[in-house]
Amino acid sequence: MKLITNKPEMFNDLCDEIRLFLPREEIILAENECADTDTLSVYLTADGDFRADAVLLKDSERFAYSHITPYRGGSELIEKRYGKRCMKTAVFRVMRRAFPDMLIPWGSLTGIRPTRLLRELILTEGYDEAIRQMREEFDVSESKIMLADEINKIQLPIINSSASNMFGVYVGIPFCRTRCLYCSFASQLRTKKTDMAAYLAALHKDIEMGSSMMKAKGYEPRSFYIGGGTPTILTADELDELLDKLCECYDTNGREFTVEAGRPDTITVEKLKVMKRHGVTRVSVNPQTMCDNTLRLVGRDHNSADIIRTYEDVRSIGFDSVNMDLIAGLPNENESDFYKSLCEVEKLSPDCLTVHTLAVKRASRLHEHMDKYELPSVATVEKMVKMGFEASRRMGMKPYYMYRQKYMTGNLENVGYSNDDAICIYNIDMMEDSMSIIAHGAGAMNKRVFREGGRIERIPNPKDIDTYIEKLSYTQREREALFSLE
Repeated sequence: MKLITNKPEMFNDLCDEIRLFLPREEIILAENECADTDTLSVYLTADGDFRADAVLLKDSERFAYSHITPYRGGSELIEKRYGKRCMKTAVFRVMRRAFPDMLIPWGSLTGIRPTRLLRELILTEGYDEAIRQMREEFDVSESKIMLADEINKIQLPIINSSASNMFGVYVGIPFCRTRCLYCSFASQLRTKKTDMAAYLAALHKDIEMGSSMMKAKGYEPRSFYIGGGTPTILTADELDELLDKLCECYDTNGREFTVEAGRPDTITVEKLKVMKRHGVTRVSVNPQTMCDNTLRLVGRDHNSADIIRTYEDVRSIGFDSVNMDLIAGLPNENESDFYKSLCEVEKLSPDCLTVHTLAVKRASRLHEHMDKYELPSVATVEKMVKMGFEASRRMGMKPYYMYRQKYMTGNLENVGYSNDDAICIYNIDMMEDSMSIIAHGAGAMNKRVFREGGRIERIPNPKDIDTYIEKLSYTQREREALFSLE
């Protein structure tokens, strides 16, 4: 598709709206008007109010929509934001006229945090006006508004309980036993030839430098999260040494402490005992599905019986906060398959359940070989997501965090559900950008959140393992600068 606009700096934002309807469309920025089919032109004018005029030529048909956003006044940044919103709304609505049967439950929203948008609108516009804007200006469906509103009310006390000098600690283990079909993360396979010693030595040094810096600046850790990859790809001894280092450098006592154990084929009783001894309070055991055929298809090196055994081991060691993940929309699965997975998880009775919607990322093997796999329809995936919501209610859980990704089936969402006493503070702080994060490990993201003005600054650690090790001192200097900003 050709995109013509007088605001080329908004090209990527406008493309995001188009891809809500045409997820894999190649879009090029054209310089001049033309009468070709598959052409969208959108122009923004500002004579007091903003006005965006969008015209789509598709299959010899012409669709048009004009949208006006009233002038609000304020800073240049605010004006730019409202101008962009006006254009995105016009593009969304002209595309919806061309594709009236498509399910777009989140309307024109393309950002990953609808709850954050709702919270900010409530603060600036008031509750009733915020709900109206979600419905009438962003075209969000009633059910999704209710979901975002419920999550926002659960999150608000936790967000408000933090202090300005608090931060979260993330430790990344970017290694896995096998690579899942849908995975797009910058993680490596651990083989017998993998030099884990070099990575772990650098990671220990990373933790030492980062913790010293945060202590010197008067920061206090609020939560800890070890993710991946698959953290339990480490041996029990390697995990023991890493947790020793983390507890030595940071005050972990009494803090929320999560290890994303993840895959059952990497979890042993010995490793669980190591975690328990170091004060880990929360463990994730992530089946993704309880259907053995699907597990083999997506590249998992375990079966559903292994998941049940691992879960029982976790409970036997004494962990009283356990999360499990499922993915709606996996290849070759139907509603019955997903229902089976939900029923098996219900029998185990975890404290938290995360229901992800499959995202077909460009860097995944699934994207590269789409013709080899049969994905469930958008309508089927929407039913799966609803089934996950209903199962969470049966287990006494409430939705407490949510985020969206590009290329998600049906433009849906990922939702974390939890019992009242098992809500993961780190997940809320991370997903809602309400807390600064210091991140240790290759590919991890350091984040500084400024309380005033909603400003956020980020410093990524190098994704490549060798580069991460080589540039550790340079990355630390960047972090020093990040946490010295006024």
